[in-house]
Amino acid sequence: QVQLVESGGGSVQAGGSLRLSCAVSGYPDSGRCLAWFRQAPGKEREGVAVIYTGTGSTFYPDSVKGRFTISQDNAKNSLHLYLEMNSLKPEDTAMYYCAAGGVGLLKVGYKYWGQGTQVTVSS
Repeated sequence: QVQLVESGGGSVQAGGSLRLSCAVSGYPDSGRCLAWFRQAPGKEREGVAVIYTGTGSTFYPDSVKGRFTISQDNAKNSLHLYLEMNSLKPEDTAMYYCAAGGVGLLKVGYKYWGQGTQVTVSS
């Protein structure tokens, strides 16, 4: 059974930083992607960072490029996914989800999702 559990959300002021973590268990690494998505109230869920597990390649949309960094850690037979977020803006406020098993930044195709962690950025 695949499980993804996020942590690390919280409230920060604009310009601040947060680091999100996602503990991934039971995931058969098929060389696909791990990713972070976010969803603000009334908006579609959007991809903000993706890492291809086979190559380590990462991609970001322009809205977060240069501010967000995705990484993974496979040490000690456990898989963790991270999202380092710097220079946060009020428009980054959303529920953040980690996801596994899809491709790229489109939410279609991702089979596995965490429960989400809230990030709130105040001006």
